[in-house]
Amino acid sequence: MTQIVLFTDFGSSGPYIGQMESVLRQLAPNVPVINLLSNAPAADPRLSSYLLAALRHSFPVNSIFLAVVDPGVGGIRRAVVLQADGQTFVGPDNGLLNTVAVHSQDTQWSEIIWRPEQCSMSFHGRDLFAPVAAKLAINAGNDLLRPFDRNDLSAWPQDMAEVIYFDYYGNAMTGLRYSIAFSGKTLIINDITIQQADTFGAVEEQQVFWYKNSSGLVEIAVNKGRAEQQLSLKLGMPIIFSAEC
Repeated sequence: MTQIVLFTDFGSSGPYIGQMESVLRQLAPNVPVINLLSNAPAADPRLSSYLLAALRHSFPVNSIFLAVVDPGVGGIRRAVVLQADGQTFVGPDNGLLNTVAVHSQDTQWSEIIWRPEQCSMSFHGRDLFAPVAAKLAINAGNDLLRPFDRNDLSAWPQDMAEVIYFDYYGNAMTGLRYSIAFSGKTLIINDITIQQADTFGAVEEQQVFWYKNSSGLVEIAVNKGRAEQQLSLKLGMPIIFSAEC
């Protein structure tokens, strides 16, 4: 089933999500639109890329991700489409789609060569990326793209041992995919040592712990508390695991 999935740093209080949805519904009225995330790390394609790569797994093949975290909008960065293991990603070529690519087995990059008659220099999400996503969703995108070979991602890290996102509850999601090798080890962040637990109910109230979250990433939380505030955490803060359990 084809569906368009929105992943942006636009926030929920402004007009931008609604403006993009309007374009999608005009051009692809029968295609479902899901607003997955509107508070990706603001103006940070690198951190956002690890979040996007983790969240994609909740969606089936043929899903089209309209991904916009684009601080360089209007500049020299390319507009691209990435086909990756049966899913499609439309967005800026600024690193946002790179983690998806390095995690995938079958990939094809294309540059978006189509341009609308009118295109705001500051809102390619509405004027460029949304129309392309809609046209791809209705199989009308044959003349929009030019494939190219990408050979420059060998140094792009598979995982990011940093905080990449704070959810509504103040839990700190990292860009590190859980591995059995981490089981039982102590996590260290901001000079604080943290023990593992499997669930919130396994620890006392207000106790900090780390666990494998529902997207398969290492996450830091406080039972009935806010890890972001209580541990003074910030986006990009690194984590390490102790050598001993």
